[in-house]
Amino acid sequence: MTSPSAHELVLAGEFPDAGWEQWQELVGGVLRKSGAVPEDFDGPVESLLATTTYDGIVLQPLYTAADVAPDAGFPGLPPYVRGATPQGGVSTGWDVRQRHADPDPEVTRRAVLADLENGVTSLWLSVPADALAHVLQDVYLDLAPVTLDGDIEAAEELLRIHADKGIPAGEVKGNLGIDPIGHHARTAAGADLDAAAQLARKAAEYPALRSIVVDGLPFHQAGGSDAEELGASIAAGVAYLRALTAAGLPVDKAAAQLEFRYAATADQFLTIAKFRAARRLWARVAEVSGFAAPQRQHAVTSPAMFTKRDPWVNMLRATLACFGAGVGGADAVTVLPFDAALGLPDGFARRIARNTQSVLLEESKLAGVIDPAGGSWYVERLTDDLARTAWDWFTEIERAGGIVAALDTGVVGDRLAATWQARSANLATRKDALTGVSEFPNLAEKPITRIPEPAAPTGGLPSVRYAEAYEELRDRSDRVLAETGARPRIYLATLGPVAAHTGRATFAANLFQAGGIETIAGPPEGFAASGATVACLCGSDKSYAADGPAAVEQLSEATKILLAGKVELSGVDGNVHAGCDALAVLRATLETLGVNA
Repeated sequence: MTSPSAHELVLAGEFPDAGWEQWQELVGGVLRKSGAVPEDFDGPVESLLATTTYDGIVLQPLYTAADVAPDAGFPGLPPYVRGATPQGGVSTGWDVRQRHADPDPEVTRRAVLADLENGVTSLWLSVPADALAHVLQDVYLDLAPVTLDGDIEAAEELLRIHADKGIPAGEVKGNLGIDPIGHHARTAAGADLDAAAQLARKAAEYPALRSIVVDGLPFHQAGGSDAEELGASIAAGVAYLRALTAAGLPVDKAAAQLEFRYAATADQFLTIAKFRAARRLWARVAEVSGFAAPQRQHAVTSPAMFTKRDPWVNMLRATLACFGAGVGGADAVTVLPFDAALGLPDGFARRIARNTQSVLLEESKLAGVIDPAGGSWYVERLTDDLARTAWDWFTEIERAGGIVAALDTGVVGDRLAATWQARSANLATRKDALTGVSEFPNLAEKPITRIPEPAAPTGGLPSVRYAEAYEELRDRSDRVLAETGARPRIYLATLGPVAAHTGRATFAANLFQAGGIETIAGPPEGFAASGATVACLCGSDKSYAADGPAAVEQLSEATKILLAGKVELSGVDGNVHAGCDALAVLRATLETLGVNA
């Protein structure tokens, strides 16, 4: 008996080919049954499932071979979309870089050693120059490179420490961390590019050492989009190239002094595309400037996405962000501890942060495949769309005179502010959900306290976190609890059987608790005994029609009556529903309850 030939082994051979029209028909049927298709809608039904990013990129529900993107090339070759090296991270993984910012040198020294003994491969230090020697006294610097968040004084001190330890110039690694443009973005204090250029000339004597960080985090933390962060960082990189070459460094040596830092978010596909697009953008700069080297990338889990409330969820956000950065080909990854928004992390939080990377590298073998997203129609198209949008923004900054001038004239700030306004609107309506904060809050959670981290410099671009507005309302509630022994509360007056009211009662409880307002549920007649002064009717449209007027009468002593849903009912002061401005509702309700800012 002979084996079947290759052309006979068709796994789907007994099934008809699925076509685009068939998929459209099936999707349309599901959407119509769910009521998601408006009566007068006559466009492509799949457009109802499309979403638009803050960069205006439309994400389709299905991608096919028709979604053409430019050839991504090969790993290790320009435009480096598929990775900076031919072998990717298969043999080495990525650099696990942990951040330390405790001003106590002894605390930082012990934390550094614990990290290095348990999987961390490099250090990111934000400590004073006079603390570096103590912090690094037990560190083998030829094995554990150091990246600084510092100034000229700290950079010179780090070089002195290497010399004192007898480390040859060829074995000095890491990054001196000079970033006058990033400092200017944060503080508006001016950007001394000449001093940075002089230090870069000195650092060029160390072949494996870099001196400058091109930090995209100031633009991300100001509320900016992915393309805005990319475009601004490329503009900053170009500004550094100009300054370094003007100081006498050849362009290839100048480029070798730069490392780019980007935020990695819980949106794994946008994160993957961001790091791939960033390498393509810088490859274009390299092509025009006359050098051929890939962009060196440092990924940091987004500080803007971290929450103070229910901070344990930050572990999940950080895992997704780390996954996206690793798949996207970042050279180094920093996972911020889950309690980073609260202050200086404790030992447990640092352990979870480094073990997050260890699990992805050692157990999930995430670095075991070169460019695992390569060839995905969705990722390739998203990478291209993101790169083109970021390049347009970069060229706009260049037309404004470069990144420093664009910061000074407000071109950058105004653009980021507009994006933050759009993002804030989506956060307010909970279109952008924050698990544990705007969705599924836990009023009974025990607060976590940490020693505050030294204050970051201010005066330039704002630094925001997405959860801040909701956390401020929760803080108000906590103050009321501390002062009176009870939280502000609202009565959920349920109509009809459980099946009729449970959906909207659950929705209302989730919404009000997001603002720190405790919910008590029961029939309308129980309102008087509840001790609440504000009520919210929760029921079905039918129960509102049948029992709503009587319920409003029973709630007549309430200072305010709300209704869950869009039904209009006489005597009701307002409605809460999916898509409403939750922050506006919560602020107004707290004001009615006498809880002010």
